[in-house]
Amino acid sequence: MKLSTKGRYGLRAMIDLARYSEKEPVALNSIAARQSLSEGYLEQLVALLKKAGLVEGIRGAGGGYVLARDAKEISAGDILRALEGSLEPVRCAAFYSEEGCQAADGCVTKYVWQKINESIRDTVDHIMLDELVQESKEKNPAGECKDSECGRS
Repeated sequence: MKLSTKGRYGLRAMIDLARYSEKEPVALNSIAARQSLSEGYLEQLVALLKKAGLVEGIRGAGGGYVLARDAKEISAGDILRALEGSLEPVRCAAFYSEEGCQAADGCVTKYVWQKINESIRDTVDHIMLDELVQESKEKNPAGECKDSECGRS
């Protein structure tokens, strides 16, 4: 499984938003600057995150974006699914009754796909946004995003 830039950049943006919106809404241009992201692309990502109920926009002077729920209640899986859709690297028809699979009765590989899918889901659903914010603060107290710290090379 390989995540697109939507998932990678969106996760970085959500960590940034969670970190800096504790006191006041955060403007997209400040997230874009800290994370070295295109503001236009960030707007597209935030629209998906807003649609998923993960962020809220605040209008007016001093407006910007805030988390729609507490960071303790938002998992990396919530964010990645909002941006990427399903995280299953293999969608095995044997496990979806509406599709069915002619080889399901004798197929052994379906259990491999099931275990991989479960492992990914369990991993991303147990990494909470507040943990990522805390890690961000420990690794980068000043809040600046350097290439090596942000997953860029």
